[in-house]
Amino acid sequence: MLQIDRRILSHFDILLPILVLPIIMMSYYLISEISTTLADKQLIYFSIGLMSFVFFFLIPIKRLEWLIPLFYWLTIILLASVDFFGVSKLGAKRWLDIPFIHFTLQPSEIFKPMFILMLAYLIKQNPPDRDGYGWASFTKISFYILLPFFLIAKEPDLGTALVLLLVGYGTLFIVGVNKKIWITLIVLISASTPFLYHSLHDYQKKRIMDFVSEKPSYHVKQSIIAIGSGGLNGKPKEEATQTHYKFLPIATSDFIFAYYVERFGFWGACALIFLYAFLIIHLITLNLKLRKDYFAQVITTGIGLLLFVYSSVNIAMTIGLAPVVGVPLPFFSYGGSSFITFMIFFGILENTIAFRFDPSHRMVKY
Repeated sequence: MLQIDRRILSHFDILLPILVLPIIMMSYYLISEISTTLADKQLIYFSIGLMSFVFFFLIPIKRLEWLIPLFYWLTIILLASVDFFGVSKLGAKRWLDIPFIHFTLQPSEIFKPMFILMLAYLIKQNPPDRDGYGWASFTKISFYILLPFFLIAKEPDLGTALVLLLVGYGTLFIVGVNKKIWITLIVLISASTPFLYHSLHDYQKKRIMDFVSEKPSYHVKQSIIAIGSGGLNGKPKEEATQTHYKFLPIATSDFIFAYYVERFGFWGACALIFLYAFLIIHLITLNLKLRKDYFAQVITTGIGLLLFVYSSVNIAMTIGLAPVVGVPLPFFSYGGSSFITFMIFFGILENTIAFRFDPSHRMVKY
């Protein structure tokens, strides 16, 4: 037993918390500067996130692999039920109301871990051959990617739907798909772009038009002013007027990167981006260590791509290089859903890495 414990500890990836903790600490520091009330709530989210990490780190995930399809379809049912029983907020129906406790649940957040776990399950059950997946296997896996895409996009939540679409097909690209399939898809998507644009909601078209127009929208304009005013070294809290005079909108969540740069300047922005880049590169390069374990490979790749898409889109959005969408900066933006979801992801990841040599965590077939 002691030998097993040593092996578990020796395979625990200590670099992940080393890279993530500074991001979390800086996030709390900035949020507490803006609002002590929000900072207190964020501590609750941190606590729930930590408990979620410990739970998913300790449960024998590989032993329970056979349950993954069941939970995938349960979350799909929750996504589908939003259309019938969902609660509307700000023109979007994305939440389910839980009776008696006055609490709303966003199924798309719960679905994210199940999405990557289902991809890992499917690819492990049917790994690609030497030339990559052919049309039959690619079509089968695409069904599990496109079904939630259409359900989430219908809410409408095109941002989350596109993120999952990119993560799903990005994972397949890394795992291996015949290049003729990619060429065919690129031609089809390029030809259908006008039809896809006309199918968007009016507010989604407006975001795209704001992005391509010469003048940025009000939100982006104030964000760029905040970033520019930070200079090389940033400003003291009292002089960060863009945020504290409420010119910068949603400064604790969607545009928290702009406030961070206003406070810590260009060099601070470089340090934060370096942390994200190092974290993402570390996750992707873990594939070299896990090359014989498709289940672990897909999980590390999926989480790495998810972090890349979220962080790059959020940062690009704040400087006017991407349309404004409700995509948080992972571990940095205020809020519980995103933080807890990523802590679940990292609990699953550490579980698959640390316990991969523990016989008690091997899959049981039924």
